Amino acid sequence: MATTLWGIGLTGDFATAENGWQTAMNANLRKLTTLIQAVAKDKDLATPPGSPAIGDTYIVAASGTGAWSGHDSAISVWDGAAWVFYAPSKGWRVYVDDEGADYRFDGASWVIL
Repeated sequence: MATTLWGIGLTGDFATAENGWQTAMNANLRKLTTLIQAVAKDKDLATPPGSPAIGDTYIVAASGTGAWSGHDSAISVWDGAAWVFYAPSKGWRVYVDDEGADYRFDGASWVIL
């Protein structure tokens, strides 16, 4: 039976011919595509943009509203139909494009490097 792995929380340890592995593997690939060498467009928006493109990534600001409500500090990516959220762990790094700066999650908030 598959389990959630350490680190960024990918699903793994599938049994041979286990049902459902394809869905989990697709989710793993999407997560890796978003988080490895992560680049966010902005980290100061509390409201999702109105017309995101597939793959647009943001760090949700405090007091998120609308679809971002309850996801403060999360990395959010538009998959073409909905926002997908990844709660950061201590040490995660993201380049924020509109500031031209690198940030690291210290376990409580995003801090500039």
